[in-house]
Amino acid sequence: QGLERTEREGFGGGNTAWEEEKLSKYQHSETRLLEVLEGVCAPSDFACHQLLERSEEHVEQWWFHERQQHPDFFQWLCVDRLMLCCPPGTYGPDCRSCAGGPRQPCSGNGRCDGDGTRRGTGLCVCSPGYGGPFCAECGDGYYEVSRNKSHLMCAECYQACGRCTGPEDSSCLRCKRGWVLHEHRCIDIDECGTEMAHCRANQYCVNTEGSYECRDCSTACIGCMGAGPARCKKCNKGYWRDGAKCLDVDECASAEEPVCTGVQEVCENTEGSYRCVCAQGHVRRDGQCVEDKPPDAPEKGFFDDVTDDEVVVLQQMFFGVMICALATLAAKGDMVFTAIFIGAVAAMAGYWLSDRSDRVLDGFMKGR
Repeated sequence: QGLERTEREGFGGGNTAWEEEKLSKYQHSETRLLEVLEGVCAPSDFACHQLLERSEEHVEQWWFHERQQHPDFFQWLCVDRLMLCCPPGTYGPDCRSCAGGPRQPCSGNGRCDGDGTRRGTGLCVCSPGYGGPFCAECGDGYYEVSRNKSHLMCAECYQACGRCTGPEDSSCLRCKRGWVLHEHRCIDIDECGTEMAHCRANQYCVNTEGSYECRDCSTACIGCMGAGPARCKKCNKGYWRDGAKCLDVDECASAEEPVCTGVQEVCENTEGSYRCVCAQGHVRRDGQCVEDKPPDAPEKGFFDDVTDDEVVVLQQMFFGVMICALATLAAKGDMVFTAIFIGAVAAMAGYWLSDRSDRVLDGFMKGR
């Protein structure tokens, strides 16, 4: 691909005639070789880069000295020098011919094992519909549509036929497994009805085209003859027979004494059994049913719910008290200023406590 890509390119320096005169022809130059090799391997293909590195001397030998005499680079490098490949239609260490010959291995209807490599057996792996050592025959379930010296066409038989002469259900010569031949037609064998089926004890047989299936019995059954609780041979534990059906026993309703004896436990019926659960409003903790309620929260203190607005009021009260106290001191105990101070404190305290009187009283009652 690199050789094809660079077939019509040049040095790219702007003066191709001078470059080719001084630097030799681009078509045979080392510059072109390097450009070709740069695109040989994908960046992440480590194996390719490793192989290219090992083959570098061979590549240069072919490029500069062997190219004219051996124009087929693949044959020269991969087959003759490195001996990693074989020509198409051959295989193995000595490049022997594949089954059916190298020109048309496996009659063109399959692939030769190891074709083109130094490995493999050379035997044919036929395509679907073909068989024989050289894939020159129609395989099982196929018939011959046409044939000439070099080509064979096979088509699929009717689904039940192992061998046939045409596509119709009446052209069977041999049947596939699970069918029986009758007047050139393949009829399905009922394995369930002929006791050819092998199912486990708690399964029943279902006939299918050319075969059968084993399916599990209902949970109500111990052994069964078909699907559902009405086809049981025997009722399972926890079920009782009502006519043809095996019905669930309600242990919670039928027991003479309570089946769940734990505190706050109630019985809940299930298919074939029952279970003991906690009564409504209760949960199971440490094996006991206890009332489902959140744990007691610690009581809040007087200042736990103080809002930002109340903090502002407290700050104003504090500064107001300080101002009044300073004014009282400045009056040297004068009764007029003392009265003003007491009134201011009472007014501000009343303002803040008016919406909190209930919490104040509750806090005092609890000593908080």
